[in-house]
Parts: sequence; C-alpha cells; structure tokens
Amino acid sequence: MMEIYLVRHTSVSVPRGYVYGHTDVGLSDTFEAEAGEVKKKLAGLAFDNVWCSPLTRCVRLADYCGYPDAIRDDRLKELNFGEWETKSWDELPDDARSKEWFEDWMNVSTPGGESFSGQYQRVAAFLDEVRQGNYWRVCLFTHGGVLRSACVYAGECSIEQAIAYSSIYGEVKKLQF
Repeated sequence: MMEIYLVRHTSVSVPRGYVYGHTDVGLSDTFEAEAGEVKKKLAGLAFDNVWCSPLTRCVRLADYCGYPDAIRDDRLKELNFGEWETKSWDELPDDARSKEWFEDWMNVSTPGGESFSGQYQRVAAFLDEVRQGNYWRVCLFTHGGVLRSACVYAGECSIEQAIAYSSIYGEVKKLQF
C-alpha cells in the first residue's frame, strides 16, 4: 500500500474573488500560524520523497515544514487561467468564450489557459509516475485544484463532482493506493 499526502498551501494575500491559478502571489500575514498547524499535522511522518509546486506559496510552506529540498514540478501547479490570471471574476469579459467556459469548465480551456480536464491529465500523469516509483509514503505541497484532481484520480469522486470538493488552506489530505 502506498500513501500520498497532499498539502494545500496556506492562505494568500489576494482579495477574495480574484483569479490567481498560475500567478505567483504572496502569502497572507497569518502564514506562520497556518504553516505551524500544517507542520503539526505532518509531525512524526517520514516520507520517501517530497515534491512541491514551484510557486512560492507551496515552496515556502514545504521549506517551513522542513522540506527545503522538495522537488519542484510544474505538474503540481494550480489550474492555468491564462488571460484571466489576476483579474476578478467580475472583470472577465461577458462574451461567448467566457460563457462557453462557465458552461463547460471541465472541457473548455480558459483563453490562453487550460480546462479542468487538462489539469487532471497532467496531475494524473504525475501520480502515475509517482506510483511507479518504489515509495511507501510521499508528500506533495500543492494547490486546491491539484487536490481535486487527485481525489478524482483516487476514485473518491467523479470528474463531474470534483468542483464540489472544497479544500481549505493548509489542508492535509491522505490518499492510499
């Protein structure tokens, strides 16, 4: 049996309602307290390997938790919102392209970005690779969309149900294979 621990980054210093998937945003002033809670959740666990998204919000948490050498992997980044990055949801154009994405976010890519299916495919490819390794327990410092994708991959929900999966900042989720 293999265990994969997925750790969502702590809260960010981005106003609520803004799109920031691939954008390297800052962390909130509560980082130390939130990171301390994550570190407690991971205490006593030994990992064969640790990976993280290369975005600062994940790297900084991995460092704080004692994993400064976590392997950076782009496949662990949040959904790429392309041209919508750093815009508020209210600022998005009210056009056919936006309407198409909101009606089928699972299969339709954002302008210059990706769909949830696209994110799922890259996360699944990463998890396939990890599962082929000779690991008993690993840890991934990553994002909410990656946690959603991993839950689909593990069979905890369908890809259609994934949007309803709500992870909280600093969440530690364990999957077993």
